[in-house]
Amino acid sequence: MLASLLELMPLVLFAAVCGVLMLGYPVALSLAGTALIFAGLGYALTQMGVPVPFEARYLSAMPNRLYGIMTNQTLLAVPLFVLMGVLLEKSRVAETLLDAMALAFGALRGGLGIAVVLVGMLLAASTGIVGATVVTMGLLSLPTMLKRGYSPALATGTICATGTLGQIIPPSIALVLLGDVLSNAYQQAQLAMGVWSPKTLSVGDLFIGALGPGLLLVAAYIGYVMIIAWLKPETAPPADRQALMQDLGHSGSLWPLLIKGLIPPVLLIVAVLGSILGGFATPTEASAVGATGAFLLALANRRLSRPMLREVVYSTTQVTSMVFLILIGATLFSLVFRAFGGEELVIELFESLPGGVVGATLVVMVVIFLLGFILDFIEITFVVVPIVGPVLLTMGLDPIWLGIMIAVNLQTSFLTPPFGFALFYLRGVTPESVPTSAIYRGVIPFIVLQLTMLLVLALFPGIATWLPSVL
Repeated sequence: MLASLLELMPLVLFAAVCGVLMLGYPVALSLAGTALIFAGLGYALTQMGVPVPFEARYLSAMPNRLYGIMTNQTLLAVPLFVLMGVLLEKSRVAETLLDAMALAFGALRGGLGIAVVLVGMLLAASTGIVGATVVTMGLLSLPTMLKRGYSPALATGTICATGTLGQIIPPSIALVLLGDVLSNAYQQAQLAMGVWSPKTLSVGDLFIGALGPGLLLVAAYIGYVMIIAWLKPETAPPADRQALMQDLGHSGSLWPLLIKGLIPPVLLIVAVLGSILGGFATPTEASAVGATGAFLLALANRRLSRPMLREVVYSTTQVTSMVFLILIGATLFSLVFRAFGGEELVIELFESLPGGVVGATLVVMVVIFLLGFILDFIEITFVVVPIVGPVLLTMGLDPIWLGIMIAVNLQTSFLTPPFGFALFYLRGVTPESVPTSAIYRGVIPFIVLQLTMLLVLALFPGIATWLPSVL
């Protein structure tokens, strides 16, 4: 009985970490602290002669892992993309863009909803930060949509779902982190299969692979809004353009506003993604291009000031420090998990599942979806993917396809009631007159659309893998 329990120590460690996180303790400290407690317990039991499967030598790799994290060129893209996103948020590029799109499409049935989706897509391709996009769209577009007679459920659901596009549309911070972790997992899997000249997986591959699914999701969102506006006109009525211009504080021709709002972010997106797709720059170099472009946009909009710059640098440092501290904690957790034989346990578990690689992939997707209720994408990327990634890739899965499936899955968990992070972000800026139940009702159709996208990707993996193979 005791021997069987000791063999399950990796699972007990994983459950303990989830429990500590649910108690509200900081993620990085929870990961590192719980791992150290279990490492101390394992070492003490081995010294007492208890036959616990614990290999203390794994912990000696921690200094090299730390050095590798701090010198990782791929992860250098994280602070630069965060800087770009915060600069765009503070320079009010989103506000001008949303006003222009609302005036362009507002006179159509469901036009404001379509404008929100298109602006959210451009913001996702500019900032890649889900929380910032949801909050910005909620503050700017929700009052106008409600005033123009939109159903609270449709308005809030559209904003929430559109905000999560930052998970899948490049340049996404989630894809940067996921690409780095999957790259290591892919090399481990190939070495385990006896491939001594392993192929590499880059963040750029994931960026390219995510374009197709991301644009399909945007089309699905727009299609849903148009169908609802046609079937239930009272939930998404057209807006009077003159009244809308008065509400937004604009007068004169629409075209100057449209050009001013649309061209700068589009040029920035072309500069960032175009340099990656054209092979002129790596994602890290492209992130520097994006940060410089965002700086110039803020300067052109006359929003650049010393207080604003101080706030931008502070926010960027805060987010970057959080990401790297979580990565360090997750690295320690991973080493202790392997010291207890967790990798072998996961392999045995997957091999015993019915359905082979299909059954194993399905179980992993369900687990990631459920963990998305209580963990952020950063924790799941750094904790879960290094455990299951090498095993699934050894079973023959395409690393790009697996990465895009995980990204879309995490995007879905951001929306799912009652714990979806996007729901919390929007609830914080939504008027009290809009009940929480309306937000929950509003996101359900979009969750169905995203789950459908997962199914389509599973049946037609070429949606994610074709473009990277061509480029």
